[in-house]
Amino acid sequence: MKENKSTLARITFGLFSLLNTSRKIIINLVFFTLLLILFITLTTGEENINVKPGSALILNIRGDIVEQKHNIDPMDAFISEALEQPDSAPEVLLADILAVIKSAETDDRISMIVLDLKNMQGSGITKLSDIAKALQQFKRSGKKVIALGEHYTQNHYYLASFADEIWLNPQGWMILDGYGRYQLYFKSAMEKLAISQHVFRVGTYKSAIEPYIRDDMSDAAKEANQLWLNDLWQQYKTDVAEQRNFPISNFDEDVDVLVTKLKAANGNVAEYALANQWVDALKTREQVTQDLIKMVGSDGESSYKHITFNDYSRAITPNIELENVSSDQVAIIVAKGTILDGNQKPGTIGGDSTAALLRKARENKQVKAVVLRVDSPGGSAYASEVIRQEVELLKAAGKPVIASMGTYAASGGYWISASADKIIASPTTITGSIGIFGFFMTFENTLSKLGIYTDGVGTTDIAGFGVTRELTPGMANIIQLNIERGYRDFIALVAKNRNMTTSQVDAIAQGRVWSGSKALELGLVDALGNIDSAIEAAAELANLSDYETLLVEKQKTPRALFLQSLFGQASVLLGQSSVEPFNKNTLTEIISKLSVELKQLSQLNDPQGVYSFCLACEIE
Repeated sequence: MKENKSTLARITFGLFSLLNTSRKIIINLVFFTLLLILFITLTTGEENINVKPGSALILNIRGDIVEQKHNIDPMDAFISEALEQPDSAPEVLLADILAVIKSAETDDRISMIVLDLKNMQGSGITKLSDIAKALQQFKRSGKKVIALGEHYTQNHYYLASFADEIWLNPQGWMILDGYGRYQLYFKSAMEKLAISQHVFRVGTYKSAIEPYIRDDMSDAAKEANQLWLNDLWQQYKTDVAEQRNFPISNFDEDVDVLVTKLKAANGNVAEYALANQWVDALKTREQVTQDLIKMVGSDGESSYKHITFNDYSRAITPNIELENVSSDQVAIIVAKGTILDGNQKPGTIGGDSTAALLRKARENKQVKAVVLRVDSPGGSAYASEVIRQEVELLKAAGKPVIASMGTYAASGGYWISASADKIIASPTTITGSIGIFGFFMTFENTLSKLGIYTDGVGTTDIAGFGVTRELTPGMANIIQLNIERGYRDFIALVAKNRNMTTSQVDAIAQGRVWSGSKALELGLVDALGNIDSAIEAAAELANLSDYETLLVEKQKTPRALFLQSLFGQASVLLGQSSVEPFNKNTLTEIISKLSVELKQLSQLNDPQGVYSFCLACEIE
């Protein structure tokens, strides 16, 4: 027995020593790696990026196009890049794309733009329209735009349609399937799990919580969704048909017509696309390379002379941006993402953090007007009101506020826009959804199946209210009264700021979603345009003829700035990862979609449990 214990002790000690030695080796490796990177950065600095005269600028956008990036720890980003691990959710700023195209327009070193969009992921048509306008302006300089691809998604093709020529691989793919709104519904699943659902809402069309109380989309939701989806699809077809110089009837919305045309092309989608005027030529990779070499010259390494989007963006971005503290400024504040209570990181709107940015603009003497760029489906009603009150304080300080609506400005997104001096939306902005709801679950029946119960005593009828107990009728009445009060506040707020009666607002509210073009007809917005239109309107209201724009954003800590600078420069030395985005299989997509929808629900943190949120605003 003693010998066994001694053997066990030796094994245990040996394992501990191995683990401890491994830990020390790993820590030392990390330390000396970081030290080496710091030394290289300080001694060599960032490489100068050489843009060869006559180069083609490859607009190879990778990831989702966003108004504001989510906050990512610089060290995490660097380690992922160093290990060549693809970012699971890469993002590209819309402002960066527009800046690159605008610079290339007047840059004599850039002779053309090549659209290589295979890695571009999510983007609303509103953002795509802004990029398309920049491409049109670029072409007015006499420079050409070529789109090339081995497949085109619907978003890819929208941008490609603004090119002078569209090339597709002979084995490529493109089918334009229109817009749809389909989602998962969980009512039966909730019943099987014995989860009690408690829904409080005002608005016939407030369908944000339908997935939890139904197994299908209600007729009211179908009616409302079909209307704004049709508006967006009509805009898509109009823009593409105009660029491709063919009628809107060329869109094959009837599946039988599509099948007939595919049969005529022997089932080859690329041949169908060519015959139907979607593309101008079918070219293999080698043919693309050789044709572009003829247009811009060779880079000496069996490719055409070019510079990528990321490299060109770094080449035109100064290391230090100097701010003219004596000039008048129009401040731009981005409100992107779900609206939550408290302080939130960039990529999400925080009641306190976004209000602090508005307050910062109010206290800046150089700021004479503010553009609030809204790209949000809403969220917490309380946080929305905190932000809106700061908009009112800006106006009281004599600083005009223009709300510029991006892809979404619905529910809480409309709430924070309502008090602006002027609201400008894109024709394809998804807005409205003026309604309120409250929703939570209790698990008393689920727990009882496991033999778990809640019981006790309290000094009042409402003491001990929680998710493990049944919701009493009295408590349900209290919550419903609060929701109804919230809806009255919402429509009164809109009525006051839009010169309408509450009855007029109620008739177009009820949680119903509208496109930007329809919202203009209904009086919910003042004009159609993009963020440039909003900046011009802000300057006009502030009587500014000479001004600069100032992006007001949350300041990073000294540590974060140091790490960002350190690892940002190191990434140039190590080179960019070329790993392709991970293609999810169907089951993974379903699980991911379910996870996202449940995460949206779990994030909502309004202190009163009252929300103005448009879950139905996403399109597929």
